[in-house]
Amino acid sequence: MTEKEKAAAGRIYDANYDEHLVQERLESKCLCYDYNRTHPTAREERKTIIKKLLGETGESFIIEPPFFCDYGYNIEIGENFYANHNCIILDGAKVTFGDNVFIAPDCGFYTAGHPLSAEQRVQGLEYAYPIRIGNNVWIGGHTTVLPGVTIGDNTVIGAGSVVTKDIPAGVVAVGNPCRVIRPITEKDRMA
Repeated sequence: MTEKEKAAAGRIYDANYDEHLVQERLESKCLCYDYNRTHPTAREERKTIIKKLLGETGESFIIEPPFFCDYGYNIEIGENFYANHNCIILDGAKVTFGDNVFIAPDCGFYTAGHPLSAEQRVQGLEYAYPIRIGNNVWIGGHTTVLPGVTIGDNTVIGAGSVVTKDIPAGVVAVGNPCRVIRPITEKDRMA
């Protein structure tokens, strides 16, 4: 089993010294570099680079530079996706965003984690668990989403949150660690 296959299976794998993974990250970093240096009016060039970088995209999306990711091919975004400046996605495993997802500035989505054992960390070993974001989700600025988390449809994550566990659909959740504050109701509709 290759290190890439181990990562996809959620097993511990060599992320730092496997030549194939190092090369794939370099290719992704080069595309991110090109993307982040595009002129703001170069919409078609930006769209072309993102479609080459990411595993799957809708047709309607905006990702404000700078944007960074590890591999790109593990990232899937739905229709009407918006990520504000300085979005970081460490995609050792799949990161899936539904339709109508809005991400505020300075958010991070980290599928990768490291063993508690110092001996294993020094060997460059890590694990990666998928992240799933539902439809119609708004994620506030400076939020961090950790490995293995699922956020349900129609949910709002408050700014500054650290999402360590699954968050259900249709709620407001905030904090470190992020926790559900209340459901979203008709009373939340603005006049």
